[in-house]
Parts: sequence; C-alpha cells; structure tokens
Amino acid sequence: MKNPLRNIGPGPLVAAAFIGPGTVTVCTLASANFGFSLLWAMALSITATVILQEISGRIGIVTGKDLSTLIRGQKGKPLVRLAAMTLVLVAIVLGNAAYESGNISGANLGLGFYWEAPSIQVGSFQIQLGNFVLGALAFLLLWSGNYRVLERVLVALVILMSFAFVGTALMTQPDWTQLLRGFVPSWREKEIPTLVALIGTTVVPYNLFLYASLVQKQWKSESELPLMRRDIALSVILGGLVSMAILIVGAANTSEEISSAMDVSKGLESVFGRFAGYLMGFGLLAAGMTSAMTAPLAAALVVCGMMGWDTEIRSNAMRWSMGLIVGLGLVFSSLGIKPVQLITLAQLANGVLLPLISAWIIWIAAQSSVLGKYKNSPLATAVAILIWLITLVLGIKSVGTVLGWF
Repeated sequence: MKNPLRNIGPGPLVAAAFIGPGTVTVCTLASANFGFSLLWAMALSITATVILQEISGRIGIVTGKDLSTLIRGQKGKPLVRLAAMTLVLVAIVLGNAAYESGNISGANLGLGFYWEAPSIQVGSFQIQLGNFVLGALAFLLLWSGNYRVLERVLVALVILMSFAFVGTALMTQPDWTQLLRGFVPSWREKEIPTLVALIGTTVVPYNLFLYASLVQKQWKSESELPLMRRDIALSVILGGLVSMAILIVGAANTSEEISSAMDVSKGLESVFGRFAGYLMGFGLLAAGMTSAMTAPLAAALVVCGMMGWDTEIRSNAMRWSMGLIVGLGLVFSSLGIKPVQLITLAQLANGVLLPLISAWIIWIAAQSSVLGKYKNSPLATAVAILIWLITLVLGIKSVGTVLGWF
C-alpha cells in the first residue's frame, strides 16, 4: 500500500490494446446516432472483459504457461490440435497485421490535428510520412526489447489518453439524467449492429493471450492472485470509462455528418473552441499508438508460444515476429493500401476464434486437474457460460456480416 504503483501489472496494456482507433470511432458513431442509450452495452462489455481476462490471468499464474503453450500441449487427437493451432495462428497473425494498419493510420489522424505530415511520391506509390514515422516509432520501442520501458510508455499513454477523453466529455456538460438512463438496458432492432460492435471492440480475443503471458512476468505465486484481480479489474474499468467518455463526447457533436472521431472534434469547436479538438486529437493519437504496440506484442507471443520458441521479448523470435506485424501494418498504411480483403478475413477468423477461445478457457478454469483449488466455482462457471453466449452471438454476427447473411 505504501507504493501502489509497484503492484501495477500488465492490466493497463489490456486497456491500451482495446482502446484503439476502432473503439474511438465505434463509440463516437454509437452516441452520434443513438445518444446515451447504449451505455448499458458498454457496462456489459466491461463486465464480460473483466471476467474473461481474470480467467486468463489465473490460468497464466497457476499453470505458469501462456494460452498458446497450453493449446500446443493439449493431449488428444493430433489433427484436432493442429487444426486449433492453425486457426489461432491465422486469426491472431492475420487479424493483428490488418488492424495494425488501422492503428497506425488512426494515430496519424490524431497527429494531423497538430502537424499535417506530407506525402512522398515514390514511383507509383504515395508514402504517408506521418504513418511511416509513427509506425517506425512503435517498431523501435518494441525492438528495444525493454519490457519495463515499453510498459511505462503504454501506462503513461493510457493515463494521458484517459485525461484527454474524460476532460473533453466533462467539457460537453452532458445531461446527467439522460446519461444515467442510458445504463438501463433497451433492445431496439436498429441499435443491434452498433451494440454488437461496441461489445466486440472491448472483448478482444488476442488480449486473452496477451494477459495470460504477461502476468507471469509480474507475479509468480498463487498467493498473488488478488493483486492480479485488482490489476485487471481497475485497468479494464478505467478503459471502459474512457470508452464511455468517448461516447459522451460523440453525443455532444454538432456536425451534420460524422464518419470518424475527428469529425466530432470539429463539431465541438463551435462550442468549446480549438482546445476540445486538441484533446480529441491527442486522445486519438494515444489510442492509435498504444494499440500499435500491443497488437504486435500479442501476435508475437501467440506465434512463439504455438511454435515452442522463446517468448522473452528480447529473443530473436519475438523481435522478428513483432517486426513482421508492424512491418505489414506499416506497408499497408504508409503506401495507402487498403487491405479490405485481409481485414474481411481477419474479421471472419476472429469471429470464429472469440467464442472458441472463450469456451476453451472457461472449460480449463473448471478443471481441478489444471487449476486445482483455484478452479471456478459452479456459480462462477455459470456466469462465465453466460458471457460465452454473448461471445457466441458476436462471433455469429461477425461471420454473418462477412458472408452476407446479415
């Protein structure tokens, strides 16, 4: 208690991972279209994320293994294990490489509020200098292999991002009565796609792998499980409050047409001046940079765990795996390539992966042979199964959207 910061674990990295440009945009559009009515969906997604991330963290500490290693070591039919490993690798690597492009581009959009980076024509390609600089910065921080420095940078960005978005939300002076009514669940057909998107931007499959791996660097004993639980609960709740703040800001927008979070900042300028735009710009820049560093880290941990390689951040396997993800995102964003097909495949793979991984970790958490006395109680398992049903709906919706069913 004398030094609470010393007990901060990798929880803020989970928050940093799910608050990216995609989350900013989805929350912005949700409130611009439906006001505060979907705040209850954010509260639900925060609860689901805390429950699933706590299970992954508990598995990591008690077993001393990350989820990728456990999947690779599962006994049973070799073909089933190989299929599971292939699915996870494709979903995580393909998805994170595609979304890395969006993370870098989103960060550059926020940077554009302060400095409009020029474009450089190289042959038939047009390189976006801002994307290139931000992507290179993320790459260098990851390549340095200094986990503590990386962790501190991400924690600082999360804190500053929180101040930026929460400060902007308070400046809008929302109607608190209407805001509180938004926490009362409602079910309108026209809101369902946005509702699914809101939950989907918070409950992220690769964060389960990320946290199970990183908790082992912070805590070594089962006696430290309460510290892990406090770490992930506070971090995810903080991230959820930031998402809610973004949603509140979007409701105060005066722009006639909104396609991104920066359109909201322009709509706020008529009321609060340029300062609100600066806050939103910094928030989007921080959101993009945090996700641009956590997505490659998570993907590299999955790759190295699945292949049985060294998962130490300074190992060559980790550095080259992280470099591959950042490099692909950098190429797509810097050259202005829009990897629509890649993102579509990633959406399909993640839509399948989320309910499968959720079901698997819930099953693991109920096994005495794996977690012993730290297994889930029947009540905890029942609550987790309810959460799994939500991930199943998300998965079906994602797959259905890609295949044109919805």
